[in-house]
Amino acid sequence: MKKIKIVLGLSLVAVSGLVFMAADHADAPAVTGNANDITDVYAFQGQDTNNMVFVINTQGLLTPGASATAMFNENTLIELNIDTNADNVEDLVIQAIRKNDKMYFFGPVAPGTTGVTSTVKTTATAGNVEISKYGNAPIVSTSNGMKFFAGLRDDPFFFDLGQFKSILAGNASGFNNPGTDSFAGTNVLATIIEVPKSLLGSSTSINVWAETKQKQ
Repeated sequence: MKKIKIVLGLSLVAVSGLVFMAADHADAPAVTGNANDITDVYAFQGQDTNNMVFVINTQGLLTPGASATAMFNENTLIELNIDTNADNVEDLVIQAIRKNDKMYFFGPVAPGTTGVTSTVKTTATAGNVEISKYGNAPIVSTSNGMKFFAGLRDDPFFFDLGQFKSILAGNASGFNNPGTDSFAGTNVLATIIEVPKSLLGSSTSINVWAETKQKQ
């Protein structure tokens, strides 16, 4: 689970272009590299300043060879949780789940249950998009004022792992500028939703975190 806090409305407009993110490319072996492995969560204001964009990346460190066969799991629910009253409990969720060659989206909607167990909110259908295939042009769909994308993207997270290890070993005092991008040439499976702020409630700030949940 990855968690971030963002500020909506005028406060965010004043810092247009600022990206909030949480990243983890080294999860436990049981989930590393599979459909449950969340590498990054990003939240930022859209080019249309009335919208927010949320990005959930999974299955990191995919080489070009592995990218050709990588796919979302039909038994894994990707869920974006949105807390609008700062109590660290989700008030809204946006859910995504693959079926055949498409990703289906639900929400923003109040969750059926909070915490580690979720029900797919099929009565709150938002839209769907054909999953973009490796090497092909990206496919974006628009529905109900929202935009959707699902498919492979170049891993956008920059981290100099070698220098980090040197710092931990006491052989370096800090990072280089520029450093070496340890994730260059690797891909992730990205789920991207652009949402009108009006659908996220009236709060001026929200907490956001993402989860992947396995069908039971």
